[in-house]
Amino acid sequence: MVLVLSIIPDIDIIFEILLSFQIHRGPTHSIMATVLVFIPVFIIYRQKATPYFVALASHSLIADFFTGGQIQLFWPLSTIELGLPELGFPDIRISGPINITLELTIFAIATIIMFKTHDIHAFFRKTKINLILTIPIFTVLLPTFVAYPLHVPFMLVLPHLFYLVLFAIAVLISLKRIFQ
Repeated sequence: MVLVLSIIPDIDIIFEILLSFQIHRGPTHSIMATVLVFIPVFIIYRQKATPYFVALASHSLIADFFTGGQIQLFWPLSTIELGLPELGFPDIRISGPINITLELTIFAIATIIMFKTHDIHAFFRKTKINLILTIPIFTVLLPTFVAYPLHVPFMLVLPHLFYLVLFAIAVLISLKRIFQ
């Protein structure tokens, strides 16, 4: 669930393709919207909701804020687009060495943690909850299939492929259970 929430803001890519107008890095990347969505979650689950909130907020606050900027961080209060470049800091490009190093390091750490904690086994259980992994599958795969203008360095394709294969296996196992 943490992995899904960390990718969910990019669901706007699907809406952008379907609606044929630019909304990427808009409302779904807003920290204000994230807080509003999570108010009832915090009321119900209290501290247990914190990792999920952090996962969702990290996409906008860490990933997109630093790499390229131009996110509507305070939507609906403001549509001003912010990021490091807009604040006068150097622009960290998705294809730059800083971003590549950070993404590969985070991928390595996340993968090691998954294996050490045995969380990797959750992907191979016959459970309906794994169907939620269709969200990151389509938010990552669909743009690739319709030639969304992402300029991802080859070195970053491998971690994406690893997770896509892992998620696809989990979804197929879950679908097999449903249709049996």
